[in-house]
Amino acid sequence: MSQSGLEVAKISNKTVVAGIDVGSLYTKTVFLDGDGNVVAKNIIRSGAIYQGAAENSFAHALEQVGLERGDIGYTVGTGYGRAKVLFADKEITEITCHGRGSHWLFPEAHTIIDIGGQDTKVIWLNAEGNLRNFVMNDKCAAGTGRFLEVMAATMGLGIEQMGPLSLLSKYNVEISSLCTVFAESEIISLFAQSCALEDICAGLHRAIASRIAGMVAQVGIRERVVMSGGVAQNIGVVKTLEQRLKTSLLIPDEPQIVGALGAALIAWEISNGKQEEIKAALRSTVFDREA
Repeated sequence: MSQSGLEVAKISNKTVVAGIDVGSLYTKTVFLDGDGNVVAKNIIRSGAIYQGAAENSFAHALEQVGLERGDIGYTVGTGYGRAKVLFADKEITEITCHGRGSHWLFPEAHTIIDIGGQDTKVIWLNAEGNLRNFVMNDKCAAGTGRFLEVMAATMGLGIEQMGPLSLLSKYNVEISSLCTVFAESEIISLFAQSCALEDICAGLHRAIASRIAGMVAQVGIRERVVMSGGVAQNIGVVKTLEQRLKTSLLIPDEPQIVGALGAALIAWEISNGKQEEIKAALRSTVFDREA
């Protein structure tokens, strides 16, 4: 299996199922055919209307494969706005779906770090890929994708510039707070001290890595480790976290799509009568305390 496992195949069976992950910043859709092949995938901004984002992402995926809504055999909704996927046959929490998607991509992995738009999760999977424990920060946006967007805007950067720029840092700059308001004030103060952008970016990434390492310690690190979510596209956060955890991270080629992939895999199992897999997925939701 390739590193991403998400190459789009031609439809080999018309029994297509869907997974839709409505995140706070982005909505993602994955279609699998009857043989379990990924045949469509889509990522769009969620905006303020989650129901509309789910409809639009689903419609774009249908267009990719030339299908109608009635051709989709089963749909699972997940994510922050999963209740807004009104056409879904079932809702499954993002903890379960990220675990399922990560295990499919990297069967050797046991620890999942997912940094989304508004929250951060650390998940522990057993050898069979079933959820054993997790810790989640959903009380504030500290260290998440939204946090980094605000910090990038404060520095006059595109969010995609922060990672590569931070790798050029030569001097340590400490960021004492990951509260969005206080961190923004710190950055403005650092500007006044003529600190370089690359040093500020690196300082932000170290603060994020420290916070995540603390979450990992709560469930215990178990090799190997997958990082998913949009922040996994930030090479600066990845490298800093690898140094902090003293391990190399497995990064999907499309880390944002992992939750939608997991939802689609559960939809495929239900559609194909895989009762044992379904029961394992539902048992794992006992740990999903945010549900």
